[in-house]
Amino acid sequence: MGALHAGHAALLKRARSLAGKTGTVVATIFVNPAQFGPKEDLSRYPRPFAKDQALCESLGVDLLFAPKPEAVYQADASTWVEELSVSQGLCGASRPGHFRGVCTVVLKLFQICQPTIAVFGQKDFQQCAVIERMVRDLNVPVRLVFEKTVREPDGLALSSRNVYLSKEERTQAVALSQSLKMARKNFLAGETRAAALRKQIEAILSKAPLGRLDYLALVNGSTLEPVQHLKKGDVIALAVFFGKTRLIDNVRL
Repeated sequence: MGALHAGHAALLKRARSLAGKTGTVVATIFVNPAQFGPKEDLSRYPRPFAKDQALCESLGVDLLFAPKPEAVYQADASTWVEELSVSQGLCGASRPGHFRGVCTVVLKLFQICQPTIAVFGQKDFQQCAVIERMVRDLNVPVRLVFEKTVREPDGLALSSRNVYLSKEERTQAVALSQSLKMARKNFLAGETRAAALRKQIEAILSKAPLGRLDYLALVNGSTLEPVQHLKKGDVIALAVFFGKTRLIDNVRL
C-alpha cells in the first residue's frame, strides 16, 4: 500500500531475482479503501509516492502500477471475493470486512497484471494464509512466494505505520518481538502448553504500559484454529495498539 520501507525492498529484490534478467517485475501500490474499516486510518495513511517510485526504480522494477481508487472499483461495484475459513479469527475478528477487501483487490490486481509469481511478506501472516487459500480455491494460475519479516536492529517488525509512534511508544513497541522471541525459545526448550506460553507473553507485554492488546493467538499453522498444545509449524500472532496505531507481529514455531 505504499510508504515503502526495507521490508518492501526485500520483496522487490526477491521478485527481481525470481524474474531474472529477462523477466518483468511489476510493483503495485494501491491504498485499498475496501480493506479499511470506518474508524481506521485510510485518510491519514502515508502516501509518499515520489519516494516510493524512486525506490522501485532503484531496485529494478520494470513497471509500477499505481491506480486511483475509481480505476479499481466502479461506483456501483457489487461483486466481492471472500474467504470464509482462515480469515475469521485474529485480524479478521477485530477488523470485520478487512479480508474481503484484501481478497477482492488482490484478485483484481492478479487479473490486471497477470503475474506468474507474486511475492508477499510474512509479517502479514494471516493475509498470506488468506491469499494462499483464495488462490487455491479459485484456481488462480500464480505461484505465491512468502518472504520473512524484516526487522529493525532491536527486533521491531518494519511497518509503514511505525512512523505514527511517538518516541516512547516506539521504545515500548519492541515488546512485541521480544515476547514472541521468548515464546519461541521456551517452545524449543520443551514448553508446548499454549496457556503457559500465553502467560509468559502477556508478562512481557505488560512492561509496555502504552500498549493495548488487541489479540494474542496461538494457532495451528495451517487452519489458524486455536490450539491447546503447540507443535512445530504452529504460529503465535498478536496485535497491539499504541494510541491509534495498530501493530502486528508473529512467529512460526
